[in-house]
Amino acid sequence: MRGRLWGSSPMGRIPSNDGIDVGKRLRLLRSEKGLSLRALAELSGLNFNTLSLIENAKSSPSVSTLQRLAIALDVPITTLFEVEENTDLIIHQKNNEREWVSFEDGKLENLGLGSNYQYGQMLIVTLNPYLDTNNTDMPIVHTGYEFVYCLKGMITYIINQTDYVLKEGDSLFFEAHLPHYWKNQSGE
Repeated sequence: MRGRLWGSSPMGRIPSNDGIDVGKRLRLLRSEKGLSLRALAELSGLNFNTLSLIENAKSSPSVSTLQRLAIALDVPITTLFEVEENTDLIIHQKNNEREWVSFEDGKLENLGLGSNYQYGQMLIVTLNPYLDTNNTDMPIVHTGYEFVYCLKGMITYIINQTDYVLKEGDSLFFEAHLPHYWKNQSGE
């Protein structure tokens, strides 16, 4: 299932050479905020050891964990995927050659990597089969908007407790402050 969202590497580690190093990015953001690992653990409600494993690329965080970290650091969740800015006006990426990051739930590819596009980020997210990110205690919420386009398979977005089923070629646009989560109920 390919769509817009987040995602586990085959080895269960966040790649450092082939993709975006979320652990390194987390450490940088934490340092910029002047937070110790213990302070971030306290702010996010996450275990100190969990954060240490993420920062050292020994664990892949779930979307829920990324959401908690973004809230604790007071940054948009996409900040965890940013890399050094590229000031070029043209970005050309060949299929299977772009940077990516794996998560517990699938794989994320940034189509505009290095760009500073002020209106949003273009991402491809491949979700694992039978994924359900339903966490009623902490649904996904953030600033801005989400535009979802289902490239392959089928995905269900739940926004404000209403289901939106997207099949290949369908799209969805909504204000991201609305509580939402998604499901990939297919086997692909």
